[in-house]
Amino acid sequence: MTIIFYDIPSALPRIAWSPNTLKARYALNIKGIPYKTEWVEYPDIEPVAKKLGIPPTTKTSDGSAQYTLPAIYDPSTKTYVSDSRLIVDYLEKEYPDTPSLFPHNTAGLQLAFSHAFGPCLDALWDFILPVECLILNPRSAEYFRRTREAAYGKPLEDVIPKGDQAVIQWAKYKDGMGKLDAWYAQNGGKGPFLMGETLSWADVVVVSWTIWVRIIFGEDSQQWKDLSSWHGGRWNTLVENLKKYETVL
Repeated sequence: MTIIFYDIPSALPRIAWSPNTLKARYALNIKGIPYKTEWVEYPDIEPVAKKLGIPPTTKTSDGSAQYTLPAIYDPSTKTYVSDSRLIVDYLEKEYPDTPSLFPHNTAGLQLAFSHAFGPCLDALWDFILPVECLILNPRSAEYFRRTREAAYGKPLEDVIPKGDQAVIQWAKYKDGMGKLDAWYAQNGGKGPFLMGETLSWADVVVVSWTIWVRIIFGEDSQQWKDLSSWHGGRWNTLVENLKKYETVL
C-alpha cells in the first residue's frame, strides 16, 4: 500500500524545499517505500492535521498544541506519524527489510549527532528565513511573514544582516560548518558520509539543511557558491551523493 506524505508546496514546481520535510522524503526514497505527496499550504497545516488526526509535534509557549509537517499516513497500519525523526523511527520499525538509516545500532548516536549539529546553523537563520518568503505561494508567504515577523518583532527585511555584520555572521556560519567538517574528517577520508561509505540518518540531516541554502538562494547565488566550496567541497559532494534520492513522488 502507498504511504501518503504531507509536505509544504512552494512556487517552485515539484521541488521539495523544506529541510524538515526533506529529511522524511529522503528517508522514504532511500528505503524505496512507495508513497505519494499531498501538498498542504502553511495556513492549512493545523486545520488539516486536526481534521485527519495527525498528532501535534510540539507545544507553544502558552502550552497549546502546535502542528507542523512533515507527516505521513500509512494505510497498511492506519497510522499517522508527524515529525521527521519520529517518521524515520516508524519506518525503521515497520519496514525492517529496507535499508536502515541507523546502521550498526547507531540510533542513539544519530540522535546525539542531530542535536549537536543544530548550533552549527545558528548564524544562518537571519540570512535565509527572510528570503524563504520569496519561494512560497501567496497564502503561505503571507502566513510565514506574519508569524515570523511576530517572532522577530520587526519586518523580515530588517532581520537580514548587512554590511560588516553580514560578513562577520556569514563567517560564523562557515565556522559552524567547519566543526561539522572536523567530525566528518574522522572517517579518515574513507567515503563521503559520516560513516565513510555507509549512508546514515546523520547525512540525511546535513544534506537537508545544506540543500535548503541552494534552493532558497539559488544555485547561482554567492551564498551557495560559498557553501559548496567550503571545506574542500565536502558539502556539495555530500549533496551530489544523495541527488538520486531527491525524487518527488
